[in-house]
Amino acid sequence: MAENDAMPTLPKKCGPYISSVTSRGMNLVIRGIVLFFIGVFLALVLNLLQIQRNVTLFPPDVITSIFSSAWWVPPCCGTASAVIGLLYPCMDRHLGEPHKFKREWSSVMRCVAVFVGINHASAKVDFANNIQLSLTLAALSIGLWWTFDRSRSGFGLGIGIAFLATLVSQLLVYNGVYQYTSPDFLYVRSWLPCIFFAGGITMGNIGRQLAMYECKVIAEKSHED
Repeated sequence: MAENDAMPTLPKKCGPYISSVTSRGMNLVIRGIVLFFIGVFLALVLNLLQIQRNVTLFPPDVITSIFSSAWWVPPCCGTASAVIGLLYPCMDRHLGEPHKFKREWSSVMRCVAVFVGINHASAKVDFANNIQLSLTLAALSIGLWWTFDRSRSGFGLGIGIAFLATLVSQLLVYNGVYQYTSPDFLYVRSWLPCIFFAGGITMGNIGRQLAMYECKVIAEKSHED
């Protein structure tokens, strides 16, 4: 009798734990997929703008998509967006600093609009020289962080992302994968880190907002248990 009474208690103890882990893992996959497609969409739109203004040039043999962009650009940007979007909320939890500043979708969409505007300015607005353009975009990028983020982790990750992404771009240009017109900073344009910084902040905010649903699911399960 003692053994029979003890047997049913095992599923009751393990069930909620397994369900929580499964929900968290599924939520992570879904968030990654959503972030990937957002990154792909933004890459197609923004890269089309850069090509139309002759800021970036691709060799004719790699122009394959309907947006006149190299086929590998959208998947790479989508993957980077997924990694960044998942990294930001993970870093917030690791540092014990939950991000609570302007946590609503309307703020996230405004952040995306400002990021698109910064990218548009880099290709559309004519400045006297690249130094003025770089300083202007740097101010706009920091303004984007201050308006929609204001977290130390967000700023630090944005700087790290800008550095790594610029380094990768320099390596790609050096190996002839593509090129920039009028490069003035080691094969690339000096304002490029500002674009990467603003992009990192933007995808981080999207990732943080998506992560809120995971917290809600876990909270609901804890309440039920």
